Amino acid sequence: MSEYRFIKWFEELGKEDVPLVGGKGANLGEMTNAGIPVPPGFCVTAEAYKYFVENVRLEDGRTLQEWIMDVIAGTNVDDSRQLQENTAKIREKIVEVPMLPEIAEEIERAYKELSQRFNKDAVYVAVRSSATAEDLPEASFAGQQETYLDVYGVEDVIDKVKKCWASLWTARATFYRAKQGFDHSKVYLSAVVQKMVNSETSGVMFTANPVTNDRSEIMINAAWGLGEAVVSGSVSPDEYIVEKGTWKIKEKYIAKKEVMVIRNPETGKGTVYVKVADFLGPEWVEKQVLTEEQIVEVAKMGAKIEEHYGWPQDIEWAYDKDDGKLYIVQSRPITTLKEEVKTEEAEMTEEMKVLLKGLGASPGIGAGKVVVIFDASEIDKVKEGDVLVTTMTNPDMVPAMKRASAIVTDEGGRTCHAAIVSRELGIPAVVGTKEATKVLKDGMLVTVDGTRGVVYEGIVKSLVKEKEEKAEGGKVVVAGAPLVTATEVKVNVSMPEVAERAAATGADGVGLLRAEHMILGIGAHPVKFIREGKEEELVEKLVEGIRTVVEAFYPRRVWYRTLDAPTNEFRELPGGEEEPEERNPMLGWRGIRRGLDQPELLRAEFKAIKRLVDEGYDNIGVMLPLVSHPEQIRKAKEIALEVGLVPHRDVEWGVMIEIPASALIIEDLVKEGLDFVSFGTNDLTQYTLAIDRDNERVFKLYDEKHPAVLKLIENVIKVCKKHGVETSICGQAGSDPKMVRKLVRLGIDSVSANPDAVELIRKVVYQEEKKIMLEAARKALRE
Repeated sequence: MSEYRFIKWFEELGKEDVPLVGGKGANLGEMTNAGIPVPPGFCVTAEAYKYFVENVRLEDGRTLQEWIMDVIAGTNVDDSRQLQENTAKIREKIVEVPMLPEIAEEIERAYKELSQRFNKDAVYVAVRSSATAEDLPEASFAGQQETYLDVYGVEDVIDKVKKCWASLWTARATFYRAKQGFDHSKVYLSAVVQKMVNSETSGVMFTANPVTNDRSEIMINAAWGLGEAVVSGSVSPDEYIVEKGTWKIKEKYIAKKEVMVIRNPETGKGTVYVKVADFLGPEWVEKQVLTEEQIVEVAKMGAKIEEHYGWPQDIEWAYDKDDGKLYIVQSRPITTLKEEVKTEEAEMTEEMKVLLKGLGASPGIGAGKVVVIFDASEIDKVKEGDVLVTTMTNPDMVPAMKRASAIVTDEGGRTCHAAIVSRELGIPAVVGTKEATKVLKDGMLVTVDGTRGVVYEGIVKSLVKEKEEKAEGGKVVVAGAPLVTATEVKVNVSMPEVAERAAATGADGVGLLRAEHMILGIGAHPVKFIREGKEEELVEKLVEGIRTVVEAFYPRRVWYRTLDAPTNEFRELPGGEEEPEERNPMLGWRGIRRGLDQPELLRAEFKAIKRLVDEGYDNIGVMLPLVSHPEQIRKAKEIALEVGLVPHRDVEWGVMIEIPASALIIEDLVKEGLDFVSFGTNDLTQYTLAIDRDNERVFKLYDEKHPAVLKLIENVIKVCKKHGVETSICGQAGSDPKMVRKLVRLGIDSVSANPDAVELIRKVVYQEEKKIMLEAARKALRE
């Protein structure tokens, strides 16, 4: 297996390999090694895509990657037409460029090796995309890239791998990355090549009810043939609700399954949609898909996978007609769980006339004017606050979905792509109504109840009033009962747009508010901006962005980290032509080093914070990145004082501990006057272990729990405790339960996690604190 450069077999992979093979590939490897029945296969790694785009040169001398980034730089993602045209141009270019021979040769060898496992020259496979930012817990990217089923033969596999690569640049995937704050230049794609399950029945399972958020229930959707029909929402599937532990089938909804997906009988590869009545017989349309025994078997397998990952999962499954066995083809974390929704009957009044009923797919109330569309080319018709009505919400409609107050579809089940995206966006949705596009007309006013699956005529005052009262109440909701911990659990925020969602996690504050998205988002090099006399515009942008976050969390504290963008990120901006070419930007001109060399930048940041302090916001802290010497703290304070911002009085003052030097001279740093420090474990680990965390060849050696890293952290916490300085962590390790348990025992004051991990980390902290108290009590009893 090791003779491959661009190929990794499932057996070689685990969940830590997301940077190499994406979320999908890493999870398939993780499940394979955990004994879950996963069809065998291999991944064409993200390194292959990276190698391809960086080594293919176009006619004008640019690499393919450079050409793509130029096209994206000139694209406004909120302009639907421009976004679709430019991304189509990128996809066409990737497909038309020949595959590099060194990659093609490895794919051919691996495919033949997979086929020989089944004593065949060639086998049917599924080729699925697996982006290195897809399937990450923070953002549910369901269906953003392509899947090709029943692929057969070497040439077909290579062709579909390239099409997967191209699918990284669909309009919907590009829009998602932009809105979720992912850097386009750092998102790569792996292609998963997996033995095809000859599905008799298939579907999707959520190991927590995605509508009510009840974690004691498993929801299973099932249909005939391949699972593509369920995932895409083309068929209304059977729905079964199973109670965990007792395995009692609490609810069964037997749908009319009009269509199914099968292998194309004419070509012998690829898939086609056929009518169930024609292919299986009319009696199969309303026949229950799974037997009672199969429902329980699927549910138990889901519970086993959830137990392995320690978090509710969204799982694709299939029964193979050749051997009758259950197989798992994909699993990913559910990222849309909110507080449990009560589904008691709405109090009916004279003004609540029911127009339609369907499946409540995303809870909440939405009201507005109906706009019916049938194709993604019509999405510009949907304006802010409209109710989007369509046959099935195609992922290309995401920009319009974001503007809608509610979504209603003819088709689909609660686990189809449209339902998942609606829950992620927090937009009420009713799916599977069968006739929404016929009953609802353009311009009608309606109220959509996404919890109960009902569409009412007109604006129902009682429901809309109830929604407004809940919004005004500003109640922070967290899944499960709130836990009180001595160690604060905070949240990391990358961009102001996610402030409300982050605040709704119930976090105790923001342990890291990044400046990069706000400053780099102005569309030009910030120093160029200032030198052209536009400092005021930059300051105002910062005030607006930071205010959004401090307001959402007030009075909870928000720690703002000053700009820490490496030179390669600045170079991509208009006006960034003079940026130095650094061999390793992570070791170069960044953080406070650059802030002190170009004080006009730091001054603009401090001016923005000063204005917010003057507005009455007293919950802001300033955090300096990449500090290595006490003098840097002293000089930064001088610049703050120049603009009237007084450290320790107007704002809390802290530094990042992310290089070994700052950990080793912590006593000296504390003497300069600090209120807090925060561990940036991503950098601290790579600098301590001399490992580039973006280099897949050595990434397996990257470990935040390495004894050397832990010793540095332990020393800093001890010194800070002695001097009354608060300690925290805002690196990725703050979202790792194992690391957090160690930190709680070391006496850290707070941990800051990614938004999706806040609830889990709070539970971990609570449990660890209880253990410490119990151990102390037992020790006291023995003494």
